[in-house]
Order: sequence, then C-alpha cells, then structure tokens
Amino acid sequence: MTTAHALPGSGSSPPPESGTVIDVRDLRMRYRSQEVLKGVDFTARRGEVVVLLGPNGAGKTTTIEVLEGFRMRSAGDVTVLGADPARGDERWRARLGIVLQSWRDHGKWRVRELLAHLGSYYAPYSTPLVRRPWDVDELIAAVGLTEQADRRVGTLSGGQRRRLDVAVGIVGRPELLFLDEPAAGLDPEARNEFHGLVRGLADENTTVLLTTHDLAEAEKLADRILILAGGRIVADGSAEELSRQASAEATVRWTRDGQLFEQATAEPTRFVRRLFEEHGEAIGGLEVRRPSLEDTYLTMVRELEAGSAPGERTAHAFGEGAR
Repeated sequence: MTTAHALPGSGSSPPPESGTVIDVRDLRMRYRSQEVLKGVDFTARRGEVVVLLGPNGAGKTTTIEVLEGFRMRSAGDVTVLGADPARGDERWRARLGIVLQSWRDHGKWRVRELLAHLGSYYAPYSTPLVRRPWDVDELIAAVGLTEQADRRVGTLSGGQRRRLDVAVGIVGRPELLFLDEPAAGLDPEARNEFHGLVRGLADENTTVLLTTHDLAEAEKLADRILILAGGRIVADGSAEELSRQASAEATVRWTRDGQLFEQATAEPTRFVRRLFEEHGEAIGGLEVRRPSLEDTYLTMVRELEAGSAPGERTAHAFGEGAR
C-alpha cells in the first residue's frame, strides 16, 4: 500500500498566531416554520482541529455551509478569516479548502493533471506568507498517491479516491479546511495515514473544522469537540473536558484473589492510594476509566432529549461497588 508522507515544510506558511479564524455568535437559521439553528456560538483558532458532532438533523451541514458562504443565515454574526462569509470574495475563497463527503467528477483526468489544473486557479492569490498552490508532486506524495499520479481518476479505488478528494481540498494550501466525513470509505491503515495528514496540516497552522459520526476518530483528532443538538452548541471542550462535564466520577477496576471489583469514585487517585495501602501487592489488573467520548456524547444528547441540561445528572456507577 502507498504510504502517505509527512507534510513538507515550505517555509512559506504564516507564522504561528493565536488569532481567531472562526467567530460565530447567535447564528440562527429558519426554514419556513422550522428553526434549525437557535443561537449557535463558537470560535476556532489558528491551527486548531475542531470536530463538530451531533445527531442527524442537528444542523451540522447547515452550519458548515453558512461558514463556507454557500448558505445565507437568517440571523447572527459570523466572521471567517476576518470576513463575513456571506460577502466573501474570490480572494477570501482562495483561503478556504473544502472536502465534501463524496464527489465523482473528472473521471477521465489523470491525478497529476487534475491537481495541476485546479492548482492553477490559486496561483494569483499567492502572498509573501502563503505560497499557493502546493507543488503538485509534493501534494501527491503527502496524500500517498505517488504510484497513482499518472492514472485516470476513474480507475482509482475508493480509498485512493478519498485521498484525491483531500488533495483537491488542500491544493490551494488553505488557511481553513472544512472536512465532511473525511475518512468515510478508508480502510484502517489509510484512515490512520489520513489522521496523520490532518494533524500535519494543523501543525502547519491550518485550522481544520470537520464533521464525523466516528467518535473514535473525533477523540483521536480533535483539539476541541463541539456537540450540536437542539439547535445549539451544548458542549465545547476537549474529549477529557467533556467527559468530566458529563460525569465527575471515574470507574476504578481491579482484581484481588482472582475476583474482579469495580468502584465509581469522584477521587480516583485517593481511592487507588487507599486501595494499595489496604491490600498492597494483592491488587492486580488495575484500571481507572473515565467515560469515553461515546459515553459522554450519548449522555449529553439523551439528557437534552429528556429535557435536562447536559451534565445535570450524574452518570450511574458500574456494578455494585467494592466488596
């Protein structure tokens, strides 16, 4: 299998900054009588990987399309790369990259030819800080398609096509990249290589906003996770921060004399210390587990559907506690 390479340092990326790239305040969207977005607020900073999660119909696609400038909002203030996306011009659009969930155009083009052609549209927007577009062969190597560079797009496998989708999205060396279900259709090895590519882009100060239904992928990639439900952002933080928000308790599991024990506790460090003080080397198989992102996500969405604020209830402990 072709191996994706690390992103080459061009020396032309913008210097590290802590500036806000996306700023969304009270974003609202109404379709006739249905209010889909009811006051969405969030920010994203340069070089962050932000994952937007939410159940089907929550408004994730609508939110992304507003940020991309493809859909007019009903109300609210939105700034993307310093501009209102509803008024973004071609120079502003050249700073964005978009990878759709799927597309099937240009099947007769060869990979290198297609990327060179698309890249030519970005050349007029190069700046002293950002060299646009990517060098085609560097880009092809970065997404792991060197061996397929002269093949027609229509002959690529599903995983190879997804790599090309990503290459098309970043050919202009975007400052902000939107990814919609980016790893869909990739095998585990290709998915892992793709994750490395995303993190490499972030290291080059590209801000990445992606949607996914793969919670393991979100937990692996995200600097911050946003959960959109009920028309609002109901949670914003790292996977660890969200798990603490959903439940202050951790579950401690251990074995002693061949028996398995579990105990939920809000102070796992103190509990484990006391456990070893009491039983010493008789303790084995020790594991301290906080809720996974999947646990957290399901808890928050279910609580919202039940009418209580996320994190208002305490997650139930597993088992009957220590014996």
